[in-house]
Amino acid sequence: MNKVVLVTGSSIGIGRATIIEFAKNNCNVVINYNSHKKEAEELEKYIKSNFNVETMVIKCDISNEIEVKIMIEKIINKFKNIDILINNAAIEVSSSFEEKTVNDFKKILNVNLIGTFLVSKYVSKYMLKQKKGKIINVASNNAINTNDPNTLEYDASKSGVISLTHNLSKYLAPYISVNAVAPGWVETKKIKELDKLLNEEFIKEESKKIYLKRFAKEEEIASLIYYLTTNDYINNEVIKIDGGTY
Repeated sequence: MNKVVLVTGSSIGIGRATIIEFAKNNCNVVINYNSHKKEAEELEKYIKSNFNVETMVIKCDISNEIEVKIMIEKIINKFKNIDILINNAAIEVSSSFEEKTVNDFKKILNVNLIGTFLVSKYVSKYMLKQKKGKIINVASNNAINTNDPNTLEYDASKSGVISLTHNLSKYLAPYISVNAVAPGWVETKKIKELDKLLNEEFIKEESKKIYLKRFAKEEEIASLIYYLTTNDYINNEVIKIDGGTY
């Protein structure tokens, strides 16, 4: 029987690549989105055309507890279980320290940290019933090393995700393993669209700081995420995948 995988924020970027990686490995996939409906539907069509797996597309704001509960109930009603959860959904507000507001900070924390907590809470309830499951949280190497102080609220949220990973791995043991990946710069269309500072010159300069002299590809992050779900003895780990930096 195919495993069932929920990837939050999976219509674009790393999430999209992760959905494809799991579908390629014969897993039924749940595509979650909040604002990128068109991309989510296009991804589902791509999966159905290329892989013999079942799919589901669900709109959900993961910072909204009621919406999260409804999303998980819909998945359980269709698939009866959730084997793997990838907490990938995240947002970032690009602004200088002086321009940041309390609302900006709260918005980031609500999605990146509280959203990860909420989805983990409601999914783990069913994983504990079946006494098995895997949770992978997508953090950031910014949570480990300060890269740019102007992303301090994003970095703080991802530091919280790392702390959440350690706590959940202990609380949900021995049935559910919880790990995190901490990517560095990733070459995604989303990043370039969200941050106009990420022009070719900036990418060139940042690449010089990386031992491998380039940004990661989305697929490289996705393959690590998939691997962590295939190994039953890796738990409570935060694995940097940044090409060697700092």
